[in-house]
Amino acid sequence: MKMRIAGVVVAALTVTLGVHPAYASGPTGVTELTGVTAAAETAPNWDDEAGGNANADDPAIWIDQKDPGRSVVLGTLKNGGLTVFDLTGKQVQRFATPPAPEEGQESGRFNNVDIVGNLAVVTDRGRDQLRTYAIKNGRLTDVTSANAPLVFSKDREEVQDQRTAYGLATTSINGQPVVAVTRRSETRVAFLRLVPDGRGKTTYQTVWYVDLPASFTLTDGTTWSPCEDPGDRPQLEGMVFDRTTNDLYAAQEDVGVWRIPQHGKPELLEKVREFGQKAVYNEQTEECEAAGPVSPDAGKHLSADAEGLTIAYEHGRRTLYASSQGDSTFASYRMDGRRLFYRAGFEVVDGPAADGVQHSDGAAVTTEPLGARFPHGLFAVHDGDNTPGDGDREGTNFKLVRLEKLP
Repeated sequence: MKMRIAGVVVAALTVTLGVHPAYASGPTGVTELTGVTAAAETAPNWDDEAGGNANADDPAIWIDQKDPGRSVVLGTLKNGGLTVFDLTGKQVQRFATPPAPEEGQESGRFNNVDIVGNLAVVTDRGRDQLRTYAIKNGRLTDVTSANAPLVFSKDREEVQDQRTAYGLATTSINGQPVVAVTRRSETRVAFLRLVPDGRGKTTYQTVWYVDLPASFTLTDGTTWSPCEDPGDRPQLEGMVFDRTTNDLYAAQEDVGVWRIPQHGKPELLEKVREFGQKAVYNEQTEECEAAGPVSPDAGKHLSADAEGLTIAYEHGRRTLYASSQGDSTFASYRMDGRRLFYRAGFEVVDGPAADGVQHSDGAAVTTEPLGARFPHGLFAVHDGDNTPGDGDREGTNFKLVRLEKLP
């Protein structure tokens, strides 16, 4: 079936910044934040050998249409695989990452997950592939084709550079499941369609690519590029499709939020606070450090990295939620046509059922009632610094927030 997606490569895109009609300025100064608490959380994951190198990253929500209270949430754990948990946070399934195809090569590392219909799709950034899981009655079955191709790399030797499949979002276009995938350390977004492999499993085919900018012309006429690790370009990770238009919203971590339409040029709708600010890479700390004042081109509501994006649909309204990882907050935007209007900022704080959320990567939302625990919907988020800790071990998990708590 022919897909209604532009089959073009958008390369070397140039963006000149001015007062963009799609950018709605908020008040100057610090954004007023609302504190919300989680109703449940998952068990901690530990990113060390004893903990199976499990590091929580990105959630997705599967809704049981027959019994919404039995819906489940999926979460990637990087080297720890893929977890499935119920609405109390209890794990009900877990899938390990695949081993390295050959000695000396990278094993699986699950980065992002999303759901299209009753199929879950995961980026395996370790092996530069997608993995797919059929969902029935809240239980997952691996249906990944044995012949699933590499997403970006030309061969397995290039996979070892780890410029591989990273961020992910799914949608359905003309009845065909479509997946958008970003490339680690690059600005490329690939669009793929999922297809049967003829052996009862699922594989995929690349349809087209978009290459977003690595440098930007500021309003004073100068050119600015985000500071990155040597050899890296400003990558993207958090993404979501608008199911009413099939436009893709993608977060370029050190830049801001893009709208990538099926037809036409991508638009930068929202910028991070660090946008346009000069910074230099410190080889000793291996971090970028600010080396100049805040730019007049900077955004007001997101601190780099701009991360998880998710859209809530309710009574004809659309709300985009974005993770502001740099200051451990979230921003919500009213979506009106091609524009974003900032609504409110909030943070997930310590509460009686769970600790707060820091450095959040992925997020997922639904406005569907999910039984007595989440009668108005669910906001599921990654917590990059779960407490209580265990000495120097790095602990992460997922938090489940009642949607009515959000401003």
